[in-house]
Amino acid sequence: MDKIAPFHHLNPHILQNPTLTHNHNHKPHKSQSFTSLALAHSVTDTTSPETPILASLPSSSWKVSSSMISEITSLNSVKAVHAQIIKLSNKPSWDTIGKSLIAYYLEFGDFKSAAMVILFLGFSRNHLIWDWNSILQEFTSFGGDTHDILVVFRDFYCGGVVFDSKVLALVLRICARLMDLWLGVEIHACLIKRGFVLDLYLNSALINFYGSCWSIESANQAFDEMPDTEDPLWNEIIMANLRNERWMEALELFRDMNMSGGKVYGGTIVKVLQTCVKMGALNEGKQIHGFVLRCGLEFNLSICNSLISMYSKNDRLELARIVFESMRDRNLSSWNSIISGYAGLGCLNDARNLFHEMEVSGVRPDIVTWNCLLSGHSLHGSYKEVLNILQRMQGVGLRLNSGSITSVIKAVIKLGLINMGKEIHGYVIRNVLDNDVYVGTSLLDMYVKNNCLTNARVVFNNMKNRNIFAWNSLISGYSYKGLFEDAEKLLSQMKKEGIKPDLVTWNCLVSGYSMWGCSKEALAVIHRIRSFGLTPNVVSWTALISGCSQNESYRDSFEFFIQMLEEGIKPNSATISSLLRTCAGLSLLQKGEEIHCLSVKDGFTGDLYVGTALIDMYSKSGKLKNAHKVFKKIQNKTLASWNCMIMGFAIYGFGREVISLFDEMCGVGVQPDSITFTAILSGCKNAGLVDEGWKYFVGMSMYYNIIPTIEHYSCMVDLLGRAGYLDEARDFIRNMPLKPDATIWGALLGSCKIHNNIEYAEFAVKKLFELEPHNSANYVLMMNLYAFSNRWEDVKRVKDLMGVLGVKNLQVWSWIQIDCKIHFFSAEGKPHPDAGEIYFELYNLVSEMKKVGYVPDISCVYQNIDEVEKDKVLLSHTEKLAITYGLMKMKSSTPIRVIKNTRMCTDCHTAAKYMSLVRNHEIIIKDGIRFHHFRVGKCSCNDCW
Repeated sequence: MDKIAPFHHLNPHILQNPTLTHNHNHKPHKSQSFTSLALAHSVTDTTSPETPILASLPSSSWKVSSSMISEITSLNSVKAVHAQIIKLSNKPSWDTIGKSLIAYYLEFGDFKSAAMVILFLGFSRNHLIWDWNSILQEFTSFGGDTHDILVVFRDFYCGGVVFDSKVLALVLRICARLMDLWLGVEIHACLIKRGFVLDLYLNSALINFYGSCWSIESANQAFDEMPDTEDPLWNEIIMANLRNERWMEALELFRDMNMSGGKVYGGTIVKVLQTCVKMGALNEGKQIHGFVLRCGLEFNLSICNSLISMYSKNDRLELARIVFESMRDRNLSSWNSIISGYAGLGCLNDARNLFHEMEVSGVRPDIVTWNCLLSGHSLHGSYKEVLNILQRMQGVGLRLNSGSITSVIKAVIKLGLINMGKEIHGYVIRNVLDNDVYVGTSLLDMYVKNNCLTNARVVFNNMKNRNIFAWNSLISGYSYKGLFEDAEKLLSQMKKEGIKPDLVTWNCLVSGYSMWGCSKEALAVIHRIRSFGLTPNVVSWTALISGCSQNESYRDSFEFFIQMLEEGIKPNSATISSLLRTCAGLSLLQKGEEIHCLSVKDGFTGDLYVGTALIDMYSKSGKLKNAHKVFKKIQNKTLASWNCMIMGFAIYGFGREVISLFDEMCGVGVQPDSITFTAILSGCKNAGLVDEGWKYFVGMSMYYNIIPTIEHYSCMVDLLGRAGYLDEARDFIRNMPLKPDATIWGALLGSCKIHNNIEYAEFAVKKLFELEPHNSANYVLMMNLYAFSNRWEDVKRVKDLMGVLGVKNLQVWSWIQIDCKIHFFSAEGKPHPDAGEIYFELYNLVSEMKKVGYVPDISCVYQNIDEVEKDKVLLSHTEKLAITYGLMKMKSSTPIRVIKNTRMCTDCHTAAKYMSLVRNHEIIIKDGIRFHHFRVGKCSCNDCW
C-alpha cells in the first residue's frame, strides 16, 4: 500500500466534494494525504455537528417490564414488544433488555432488526467496548452475516442518525474484522470533516482498523499523530504491531510506554513475552520480568505462566523453575507450562516428577499435560516410554486428540510396530480424527516408512484436505522404492489439482533416482527444478550426492559435489556426512582428512552426524586412533555414534575394547539395538572370543528384547567355525529359526577353508551354488580347498562348471595412495609402470626376511606347478607389490595403508609381519573382511582371522 500522509495535510477539493458512496476499487494515490484519503470515501453527512445524538428517538424516559419479554412467541410479537419498550420505558435498561431482543430477533431469523438493536445498544453509556465480542459471536452463530450490521449502519447514517463514539468504534472494529477497507476510511473522513473529537474508544478502534486493513505503518502513524496517548492506546498499538509480526517495533513501543510512565495491561505483557519466545530474545524477556517485579505483577497467573514459557523455550529451565516455585497460586496452565518446558528440552525424568507432583497437589492433568509428556519423549527418542504413557492415558479414560496421535505415530514409526500403527489407525477412524490433516499425514508417513505403500495410498485417497506434506510423503515413498512411474504420475496429479510442487517434492525424486543408481535421471530432475522457476538448493545436491554414496557410486558423489561447488552452493552438514561416507566406502584417507578440514572450517565439527561420519571414515581408512579421538570429543553421543565406534574396534579385531565400550555405553543409559549386537558379535568373531560371543548372542533377546536377525546368526556361525567348532556351527545352522541364506553358508565355507574340512565345505558350497550360482568367490574358495589336498580333477571339475555357467573370476587387486595419487596393482591387468623396480626391491626384501625366519608358504598357490614356480607366483600377489612400493616411496614415520578387495592369503599375512619387522615400518592392510595392523612383526588380529 502507498504510504499515507499525516492527518493534517488536507486536500481542499475533496473537502468540498464528499461522495455519497465509496468505490471499493479505488486505490490511494501517493500524493494524497491521510485525511484526504478518508474524505475521498466519506459517507454523506446531512447533519451538523450540533445535531443531538439519537435525535429521531423519543426523549421520554424508558421503563421496561420483564413480563413483556416472556410474552414473545413469534417475530411479530418480538416487534410488538420492541415497540412497547420504546413507547413505555422511562429508564434506560438496555444491557439486559437489548440483549434479549437481539437473541429473539436472531432466533426468528430477522438479522436486520437484530443489527439495528446492536447498533442502538451502543448508546448505553455503561457498556464496555469488549462486551461487543460476545454479541457479535452470538450474531454469527445464528447464521447472521456481520456485513448486515454495516448495511444497517449505512442506512441510518445516511438517514441523518448521528451515532456516538462507542457505536462508531464498534463499526470500525467490524470493518477491521471484515477487512472492509473503505467504509472505515469514510467514517474517519466524516469525523474529521465534522470536527468530531476523537475519544479513547475511537482512537483505539482507528489503530486497530488501520493495522488490520491497511498497514502497520498507517496504524503507527495514526498513533504518532494522536495528541493524547493514554494507556489503552499504548496497549492497542503494541498489540497491533504484534499482530503484524513487527516484533522489534512492539518491544520498542513497550519500552517507550514504560519510559513514559504508561500502564501496561497484563494481556499486553503476556503477548510481549510470547514475542520474546519467537525472537529468542532472552535478555529482553529478563528486562520485562524485572518490569513485572517493579509493578508488583509477580503474582499475576497469566504473566507468570508466560514467564515460565519464555524461560523454558529460551533453554533456561532453572529460571523457569524459580518463577514456578515463587507462585502463590498455580493453575492448570502453570503446571502445563513447566512440564512442557522440561519435556521439550529432554529433561524427561524431571517432567515425570513434576507430573507426579501435580497429581499429588490435587490438580488433575488434562490432555495438554499428557501431550506434553508424549511429545517430549517422542522428540527425544524415548519411544517405548511414549507407548507406556499412552497406556496410562487410556487407563484414566482420556480420549486422545490429534496432538496425542501424531506423537504416538512417530514412536510407532521409529519402533517399526506397524501392527500397533494399524490399531491406532482404527482408533482414528472410530473417533473421527481422520479428517485432521496432521493425523492423516502422520498415518501416511507411517505406512510409507514401513513399506506399506498400498495402505499409504488408501489413506492418501481418503484425505479430504491434502497438504503439500501428504503429497511429498507419498512421492518420496514411491521414489525410495524405485516406483518412479507411480511417483511421476502422482506428480502430474498434484499439478492438475493446483498444488505446486516445492523443492521437497523434487528432492524426493532426486534422492530416489540417485539411490537406485539412476544418476542421469537424478541430474535431469535437478534441471527440471529450474524449469519450474525454482533453484536447486544444497538439499537438492546433497540428496544427489547421498543417494550415489548409498548406492556405492562413489565417483559420481565426488563429481556432483564439484558441480555443486561450481554453482556457488555451500555444503551443509548433511553434504559433509555423505562425502565422508563416500571416503569411508573407498577408504580414501587423504580425501577424508581434507573433508574433515572443510567441516572444521565451516563449523560442522559439533554436528552429531558429521562426528559419526568422521568416526566411520577414519575407522574404515585405517586410522582407528583418530576415529577414537573424534568419538571422545562428541558431547552428546547418540546410539549411532556408539555403534560406529564399536564397529570400528570390531573390524580391527579388538574384541576386549568392543566389550569395554559396550559396557560404557550401557553405563550412561544408552540402550543398544540390533546393529550394536552385530558389531559386538563381529568383534568377538574377529578376536576369537567364543564364550563372550555366546553370552551376548543369548543376552540380546533375554535382557534387551532384541530378536536375532540373519546377520547375528551369520556372525555366530563364523565365530564357531573360525574357532574350529565346525560340528557346533553345522548344528547351529540346523537349529536356526530362520532359513539360512548365502551369508550363513558362506561363513561355514570360509571356516572350512581355514581348517581344511572338505566334507563340510562340499555341503556348504552345494547350498551356495543354489543360492548364488554366479558368485565366483564360492567357486574359487572350493578350488583352493581341492588344490590344497592335491585333488586336481575336482579343481578342473569346478573350473569347467564355472565355464558352463559363464561365471568369471573376480579380478584381484590392491592399491595404495602416495602423495595424492592412487597406485593400482592387479593380478591380471596392466602392470604398474615401475614394476621392474618393485620386483627388484621385493627380491631383496624377501632375502632379508628369510634371514630372520620367513619361509614362503607355497600351499597358498593353488596351481599344479613345481615349487620353484610357486615361489615366483607368491611374489606376484598384489598386496606384496603394493607394500613394497610403499616402502620404496614413503617415509618410515608414515604408516603404509594398502586396500585389497579379497581376503589375504596366509603367506601374504606372514610376509607383511616380516616386512614390518625388517624395515621397522607400520603396515595397515584392509582386505575383503577386516583390517590387519602390522607392527614390529606382529598383527593386531593375533593370527585369528
